[in-house]
Amino acid sequence: MTKVEKAKVRVDKAKVKAEKQPRSVRVVLLALMIAMLLAMLDNMIIGTAMPTIVGELGGLEHLSWVVTAYTLTTAASTPIWGKLGDLYGRKGIFLTAIVVFVLGSVLSGMSQDMGQLIGFRALQGLGAGGLMVGVMAIIGDLIPPRERGKYQGMMAGVMALAMIGGPLVGGALTDHLGWRWSFYINVPLGAIALAMIISVLHLPKKEKVKGRIDYLGAALLTIGITAIVLVTTWGGTEYAWGSGQILGLMAVGLLAVTSFLYVETKAAEPIIPLHIFRNRNFTLMSVIGFIVGFVMFGAVLYLPLFQQSVQGASATNSGLLLLPMLLSMMVVSLVVGRVTTNTGKYKMFPIAGGALITVGLFLLAQMDTGTSQLTSGVYMAILGAGMGFLMQITMLVAQNSVEPKDMGVASSSTTLFRTLGSSFGVSVMGALFTARVTDSLVAQGAPAGGIPKGAAVSADALAKLPAEMREMFQSAIAAGTHGAFLLGAGVAVVAFVAAFFVKEVVLKGAGPKDGLAADSGSDANADPGRGRGSDPGPVSGEVRAAVPAKA
Repeated sequence: MTKVEKAKVRVDKAKVKAEKQPRSVRVVLLALMIAMLLAMLDNMIIGTAMPTIVGELGGLEHLSWVVTAYTLTTAASTPIWGKLGDLYGRKGIFLTAIVVFVLGSVLSGMSQDMGQLIGFRALQGLGAGGLMVGVMAIIGDLIPPRERGKYQGMMAGVMALAMIGGPLVGGALTDHLGWRWSFYINVPLGAIALAMIISVLHLPKKEKVKGRIDYLGAALLTIGITAIVLVTTWGGTEYAWGSGQILGLMAVGLLAVTSFLYVETKAAEPIIPLHIFRNRNFTLMSVIGFIVGFVMFGAVLYLPLFQQSVQGASATNSGLLLLPMLLSMMVVSLVVGRVTTNTGKYKMFPIAGGALITVGLFLLAQMDTGTSQLTSGVYMAILGAGMGFLMQITMLVAQNSVEPKDMGVASSSTTLFRTLGSSFGVSVMGALFTARVTDSLVAQGAPAGGIPKGAAVSADALAKLPAEMREMFQSAIAAGTHGAFLLGAGVAVVAFVAAFFVKEVVLKGAGPKDGLAADSGSDANADPGRGRGSDPGPVSGEVRAAVPAKA
């Protein structure tokens, strides 16, 4: 065989390989989306099953801990999972997180009392902390930043599916198979994700780590995050904001975070390397991500409440009430991803997202007892469009702002800020909502004790009130949502302003033709699109998923 013939055979093999690789990437992404669905779907399903769980296990006074325990361990473990992936390899750490989550799900389903359920939910949350971080970091390893835009719609779709389908699935499982299957449903999904990831996902083997794990930093960060989440969970509900318990938790959280920052400057392998915050884009994306979490979870909490209590919507399909917001978010995220992939530019999207979120929340703040469902749906769609501009861009830009070795901590830090934002959002907006509802009822002359406890979150309880009292309460809920959404709009302005300071750094990563050329032996480093934050080797993101490297 001549040299020309041999060269032709090599080119033909390269073309065949290139044609197969996108399919390999899609299979890997499908497995990652299933794992992502596990984390997002869980709380949505469990919320529907809660009344039945309490009816069988008792312990109504400890009900909030079923959610709080999960949230605590998820938030506290998120940065640790990210660092472990950076140190020891993402595949093994990610598989461990799935196993821990599934184990916690099985044990939760087998619980015989509320104490066991709370403990096993904490274990489940520990695994959940590694799921979202693992998904984001692996995508960051597999796919160059510019090409990640193609898959933003998939992630937005998974989120929409979880929010809409979660309550429906939870209700169906509880009614027909029992509440325990709300946890057992994670077993087959987890098994599918495990099998697909083990067989298809191949990542380069990590070099042996020279440094040691920063155990002190991990402990201090865990204490700090736990204290912060407890403050936001208990403040204004379990305990008054000025109570000794809340003030003590604030002091503990402040001391732990301050000590953590000091320890990280001395650690050989810090849990969160502080140098990543020297990058302006990374810091701005952390701030914007915090605000997205703040306003999004507040909206998810109070929009269905307004629609059920004031507009008389049915609570049966509560996930469907958010459909205008979620569909808008998914469509815009898909379009943004495509544009980002084609152009490599993104600065206009955070600016547009910040503006639309601010406008959407301001419009939602104008709703009252006379607002139609069509009008509120339009307002929700505007808010959803704003979130669509921001949801995935924040992670994408954050990952693009760090070295590949810090991909895990960048992903976990961004996720952590969004989680903390959601905790603060629910807490602060909730406190303002409660205060406005109370003030409105007092102003309308509602008799003391005339409102049944819990009516603010129960449309059924509201329907049982006398007509005059029901109108008072509907007006009060409208006043409460007005205050909550107006606060959210004010906070969203910060994201809008911050977006103007984002530095446009063209995303790295080549298109399909460049990917083929790279596989054929051309010098990828000659591509001006490549640089810090992308893979230094000659293999493009779509190729790397199919490379049979050890993991």
